[in-house]
Amino acid sequence: MRLSIDKPSLAKALAHVASVVERRNTIPILSNALLAAAKNELKLTATDLDMEVVETVSCKSKGEAATTVPAHMLYDIVRKLPEGNDIELVHDGEQGRLTITSGPAQFSLQTLPSDDFPALSVDDLGHSFTMSAADLKRLIDKTRFAISTEETRYYLNGIYVHATESGGKPTLRAVATDGHRLAQVELPLPSGAKGMPGVIVPRKTVLELAKLVEDADGEVRIELSPSKIRVSSGRVVLTSKLIDGTFPDYERVIPQGNDKRMEVDNTAFAQAVDRVSTLSSDKGRAVKLSLDSGKLILSVNNPDSGSATEELAVDYAFDPLEIGFNARYLLDISQQLESGTAEFQLADPGSPTMVRDVKDATALYVLMPMRV
Repeated sequence: MRLSIDKPSLAKALAHVASVVERRNTIPILSNALLAAAKNELKLTATDLDMEVVETVSCKSKGEAATTVPAHMLYDIVRKLPEGNDIELVHDGEQGRLTITSGPAQFSLQTLPSDDFPALSVDDLGHSFTMSAADLKRLIDKTRFAISTEETRYYLNGIYVHATESGGKPTLRAVATDGHRLAQVELPLPSGAKGMPGVIVPRKTVLELAKLVEDADGEVRIELSPSKIRVSSGRVVLTSKLIDGTFPDYERVIPQGNDKRMEVDNTAFAQAVDRVSTLSSDKGRAVKLSLDSGKLILSVNNPDSGSATEELAVDYAFDPLEIGFNARYLLDISQQLESGTAEFQLADPGSPTMVRDVKDATALYVLMPMRV
């Protein structure tokens, strides 16, 4: 293998593929990325056996060849190389080493045979559709904060994506919950997605998809089976196993009869929560919301450190109500609201509360209260 490639292209591709590779591996080949050069293209592949990322970049190459090299080490080398010089990669098949040269800098890395590199087997991906990268980014960004990290409830360790109906219209909906809060966002069902299976996309895959579409524009292609997902954006293809489990009936926890409504300036509310929660205990992070006609008082009472209160003007014309929430959860939801005004739909101190953006009917958030 002998090829020449510009630093920005190689560094960007390595950033994508190296992020899939676990830092500590008991199987040496899984620490490596597969580099395959042919016809002035370099294909980089990385896998952790549950997910695989393949990115293709243009280069100047001679012949066809492939090898594997430590992914993180190669990425660290490439990003530290001087700007302005092309990078030359030369693989010595007999000695099993890859030489990286850029200007006056030269490195030599030990390689492993490309034949030993595992391929992620893919069954028939029976459903295929396209959607805009912006829409996929929105589905991810507005739900991923609510993904559970509790490994025993593995079926909550991802985003549940499924086709459904909302207001009589076909809808693609994404839902995540950790049992304390729930995030739901939807958009019109893309053409071709009708009849798709409901799938749970794992947390790690969600994070990699977020990186994939961060700067992407145009369309992304999504292919699905009950056990695998493949997302293609430009010259990057991500394939992943799905969580083999049943997502709970989340609609049962979305309150339908919350008749007390409060509207509040979202920025002012978030800032006030952040200020008073400075005194909340690290364990509970509880903040009490005391509602009365036209006003909201946020308060924290921590026996170990002191107390804090702050009053906000709100649009509220119902019976007085006191209810507690985890401050971190309130701030997470506030960050998702874009219009500037948050609407809280409440019932009583022990029932779930629903939060919406007043100008965005496609997203909703449910928050379980705390005792305060």
